Amino acid sequence: MEKITVSGVGCCLVDRVYNNVSFSSGIFSSCLSKERGDGGLVPGHLVFKEEFEGFVKKDLQVTLGEITGNKLPDKLSIGGPCIVAMIHAAQILDNKNCDFRFYGCGGKDTDGEFLVSALKQTPLDVSQYELTGSVTPSTIVLSDPDYDQGNGERVFINSIGAAWDYSPDSLNNDFFSSDIVVFGGTALVPQIHDHLTGLLAKAKTKGCITVVNTVYDFRNEKANSGKKWPLGESDESYRHIDLLITDSEEAFRLSGKKSIPDALQFFRDQGTGAVVVTNGPNNLAGFSAGNALFDKQEYFEMPVSAAVSEELQKGRKGDTTGCGDNFAGGVMAGLVLQLQSGQFPVDLREACAWGVVSGGYSCFYVGGTYLEKYPGEKRKLLAPYYEKYKMQIRVGG
Repeated sequence: MEKITVSGVGCCLVDRVYNNVSFSSGIFSSCLSKERGDGGLVPGHLVFKEEFEGFVKKDLQVTLGEITGNKLPDKLSIGGPCIVAMIHAAQILDNKNCDFRFYGCGGKDTDGEFLVSALKQTPLDVSQYELTGSVTPSTIVLSDPDYDQGNGERVFINSIGAAWDYSPDSLNNDFFSSDIVVFGGTALVPQIHDHLTGLLAKAKTKGCITVVNTVYDFRNEKANSGKKWPLGESDESYRHIDLLITDSEEAFRLSGKKSIPDALQFFRDQGTGAVVVTNGPNNLAGFSAGNALFDKQEYFEMPVSAAVSEELQKGRKGDTTGCGDNFAGGVMAGLVLQLQSGQFPVDLREACAWGVVSGGYSCFYVGGTYLEKYPGEKRKLLAPYYEKYKMQIRVGG
């Protein structure tokens, strides 16, 4: 097969990761949300900086100092559901007969300079990433590896910054000429998110494979507290999606349903080609309708990696930041690997196997993005876990 081009647009930001923050401390507890969309913290969820400051009635830096003991971040990292997933997929493929391009923007500040420098250390083509605004998008990540009986969790305090101004006009013809287009974490790039229906439809008319991976949509949670979140202009978005990757909470809010099977049925009824829903340390669930790209898979579940879980239980921990993003990148890589090998239709469960070990391995280091020491390093590190996982699911582990 000819070279496969993957173009992604969506969330790219600076993560300031504070590890080993106790979610049971008094000061953290005082910052917890009382009701949906009120601006308080919720483990696993995201809140905007301005809303959080309104909730605690203090400047963010003051409250952050109280929560962290005024320590510096443990890690400054490339973050965001689109960019992290794209980097990880590109690392697994190691530029072998594929090209990964990212579209996005940052600000003309020190955070923007950091991102430009760090992105140059990845296999991504970032020629379409520009510093156009004044403030680079960023997220404070508070991580408690001991939360949920040692499975770990994070909370996110986000500043959208320059991403407010990134619009569909920034996507050129090359974007829609790609083999695969990825819309990742667009809830943090509002103009892209609000026009997703049209953008997805355009991509399909151009013959692109469409992938959407989601992020917690605080903007619509606040505006429509307790109601179903919109994805683009209407639910018509879903029939233009070949692969939707989301976590359980986001699946519930997007579908308006209260169980994973019901949420999956909603997406199926809307005409989505395939869906994968992650659920933390619990089994992921999914389906593929067998429409065109993927083989037909009725409702299925897959476990987390036993090999990864065993090492985590023995104390090998970084934090859980970027688990979902790396999972999405692993699934994308699994999709591309099968297309490269001529596998058609694509086996969704096989793609998910790469996702499971990718998400699990990210728990071994702090921050979502792993910067390789040499090309192909991450694929080499993941390979033993992938082989063990394939054996695990073969024997029904």
